[in-house]
Amino acid sequence: MDVVSDAIAAVRIGRPSSNRVRMSGNWCARLAPYDGAGFHVVLEGSCWLLPDGGAPVSLGTGDAVLLPHGTGHVIADSPADAAAMEDAVPIEHWLDGTRPHGSGEAGDQVEMLCGKYRLDRSHVHPLMAELPLVLHLPHRVGSHPELRAVIDLLGGELEARRPGSCISVPSLLDLFFVYVIRSWMAEDTAGIWPTVLSDPVTTTALRAMHSDPAAAWTNDRLAAEAGVSRPTLARRFATLVGHPPMAYLTWWRLTLAAALLRDTTDPLAAIARRVGYGTPYAFSHAFKREFGTTPGQYRTEAAPRRPAT
Repeated sequence: MDVVSDAIAAVRIGRPSSNRVRMSGNWCARLAPYDGAGFHVVLEGSCWLLPDGGAPVSLGTGDAVLLPHGTGHVIADSPADAAAMEDAVPIEHWLDGTRPHGSGEAGDQVEMLCGKYRLDRSHVHPLMAELPLVLHLPHRVGSHPELRAVIDLLGGELEARRPGSCISVPSLLDLFFVYVIRSWMAEDTAGIWPTVLSDPVTTTALRAMHSDPAAAWTNDRLAAEAGVSRPTLARRFATLVGHPPMAYLTWWRLTLAAALLRDTTDPLAAIARRVGYGTPYAFSHAFKREFGTTPGQYRTEAAPRRPAT
């Protein structure tokens, strides 16, 4: 596994959902704050996104926008004022057909893909935490070809449900999420984690820890993997990541263990071995120090968040 894949997998719960939505005339729809991430892709027309606590964002045909922290927001035909935002119709009413009729020119149509990802935010990887309130990727010819391709495929699948769509749509939504994050990393070169993952020494050490978290890693062994001295690894890793390599490894092992406790019924001894602890006792002690609760209690409390089978 690589760091980006692990950062997503550690918080993802269940399957994402999406709808193809058409609006026309004057309209204003609200999406409440969500324990996950929301997204919109404009397939036709233009509109505005007004995030709670953020600046309005103008969206045009082909634009993609991700709200990675589940921020409540309004989408509307124009940059609505505060009063209009208060009166915005919940998006659910647009989806179930109970919305009031809009006003204005019938030709002012907007077509969008709107969806959500379920995420467990109890222990988010710092890469995910660094994502901005709103991640807006305007459509530009020649930019982000992978993202453009998956948007086209998603639009087609949602336009006419065909055999196999129950598998293809969630898979395409997962790809969309990955491609949006990749695009952000490519454009936001001043960000902490884009910088971390562009550094070959730090990336090699991170890849080693994520590929085999149960291995008996030491600073010397990680430095050898990266082809540098131990002081060089320690200095570069701590400067870029913000923690020494061994501190990050402990944090990642326990974060991975939390995901296993939430998503599987594996016994504690098996999870302890999988994340590098020799005994369930050692694992439980470290887990409680990090999470403030025992693995068994965490599993019980996480049960409502487990993905449906």
